[in-house]
Amino acid sequence: MTSPRSILFLAVLICATSVQAQVRVGDLFPGVMAGGPSGDPAAHALAGFKGKVALVDFWASWCAPCKASFPAYGRIYADYGPKGLGLLAVSVDEKAGDYAGFVKRLAPAFAVVRDANQSLVQRVQVPTMPTSYLLDRAGRVRYLHAGFHGAATEAVLRKEIETLLAEPAS
Repeated sequence: MTSPRSILFLAVLICATSVQAQVRVGDLFPGVMAGGPSGDPAAHALAGFKGKVALVDFWASWCAPCKASFPAYGRIYADYGPKGLGLLAVSVDEKAGDYAGFVKRLAPAFAVVRDANQSLVQRVQVPTMPTSYLLDRAGRVRYLHAGFHGAATEAVLRKEIETLLAEPAS
């Protein structure tokens, strides 16, 4: 006989796997074309990506794949930043200390902000940690990656970034 706890676990699992991002491929990413509230560091950083190809990654300090993604994003940014790629890593950490400790340990060379009031995370409705959105120069989501799968994700991102950087600016 199935226990109530098992049924509850299955129900949560089913709901968790069916969650989808509100911002989808083809959508304009919130905040890229116009600055958001002046006190929102994520909106301020996103406004600086106008006209650039941009990779926006949502992460958390407790997320093991997020820890693995940062070195790969560092390599990607080193290679493509000078060619017009903007990269912003947005923390969903509720505790400032957790965010600060993660950033101090990994010392990324790209922009990192904490969405302290969860405003951008809620507008985007990020489905899992990490999730990255690759945007074209117009600020439209062209590729969405839920999760990070090491070298395979890095290789796919590089190919997609090269495709977007090769497109003419409009």
